Amino acid sequence: MNGLDKRLHAWRDDLADERLKGRIEAGRFVVGRPARVGVPVADMLAEPDTSAGLNTQLLLGDHVLVFEEGPEWAWVQAVHDNYVGYVARSAIGAVVVEATHVVSVPRTFLYSGADLKLPRKACLSMGSRLSVDGFAETRGTRYAMLASGEALIAAHLEPVEESADDYVGVAEALLSTPYLWGGTSAFGIDCSGLVQLSLRMAGRPVPRDTDMQASALGEPLDPGADMAGLRRGDLVFWKGHVAIMLDGQEIIHANGHTMTVSREKLSAAVERIAYLYGGPTGFRRP
Repeated sequence: MNGLDKRLHAWRDDLADERLKGRIEAGRFVVGRPARVGVPVADMLAEPDTSAGLNTQLLLGDHVLVFEEGPEWAWVQAVHDNYVGYVARSAIGAVVVEATHVVSVPRTFLYSGADLKLPRKACLSMGSRLSVDGFAETRGTRYAMLASGEALIAAHLEPVEESADDYVGVAEALLSTPYLWGGTSAFGIDCSGLVQLSLRMAGRPVPRDTDMQASALGEPLDPGADMAGLRRGDLVFWKGHVAIMLDGQEIIHANGHTMTVSREKLSAAVERIAYLYGGPTGFRRP
């Protein structure tokens, strides 16, 4: 075995990332073509087939490397977390200009012009990245304008160089978001997706999956036998699950129990989850 994780390294028997030459064997090696996601949310699958199930998602403006393009599917690697998979070819756009702003509220509308009474063109999730061309004001409301003439509420955006001071506050803004296995957006999100999106809004690069976060995110923590050493922002891991501490007693997590992002007493979650999956497997402080 070469020790490479196929979730994070683009390689198949017939095709692989040029950067892996000398580490693996493949039919041919290619240099990934830079591109970016051009749709509000792009599902990434393990195989080029809609029945393969959702592995993760990419958001508007996310940068990717494209290794293969077919009539319907593109095999890509996300730049922000290195995740590899297949997305619809129609979801990939060209890298024209760098994003200047990021959506900082859970969800916002893209309007056809600088007026909230105009038709909406799309709904965008927190974390979506756009290039703002200027600003306009209509009836006292300030809009961020795109080169296409489309517009967003300016107060729903932040410059890309700014970041949230409290990543837990970002997670709290996503309360009641529906649970979606593989989801990373404010339309639907899973437990590790909540951690990733919240920390990403705080300027922190984060691995995608729970096992990756449990082994590499921040520093390991020993909270004591009664878990009294936990504080706001600490992460609690179970087998296949992660939660964020709101304080010393309560957590926030995207979970299959409520099928939402919800608050819960840590003690109640530990008791409930133990029935099927055992107790916490680790703790980390990002």
